[in-house]
Amino acid sequence: MTDEAAEIVDWVLFEKNRAELGPGFIRILSYFREDGAKSVSQIEDAMRQENAVALVLPAHTIKGESRQLGAEPLARIAELIESTARLCVETHRFPDELVPEVVELRSLFAKTVALFDQATNPLVTRAGPAGFGRKVTNQNFGRI
Repeated sequence: MTDEAAEIVDWVLFEKNRAELGPGFIRILSYFREDGAKSVSQIEDAMRQENAVALVLPAHTIKGESRQLGAEPLARIAELIESTARLCVETHRFPDELVPEVVELRSLFAKTVALFDQATNPLVTRAGPAGFGRKVTNQNFGRI
């Protein structure tokens, strides 16, 4: 595991939830992938439309799902977007200052999903940088 992977995902929490949820864990991950992609798109659309109200619910959704799976950096960005948007709704202004976080959100979401796939999908795990499968190094095993 790389340092970047450890910074993006709390693997202890991830594995704890994986063990507790058993076979349903893969279904939860698929919901995270679908709901997260939808939430990121909704947040980007709300920013383009300068609609602070429309930022709140998708940011809240991705925050909660990310925390449940151990993706704390993603949850922190979503929480910042949510809390700032709520404040801006109350003060009747639009949070232009969130543009860098919204841009970072998509990239971090993609990295997080890729790490989850790597940890749970045997086909992703087996495929290395040189292609599918592993180089066989024990050709003389069992020979006299």
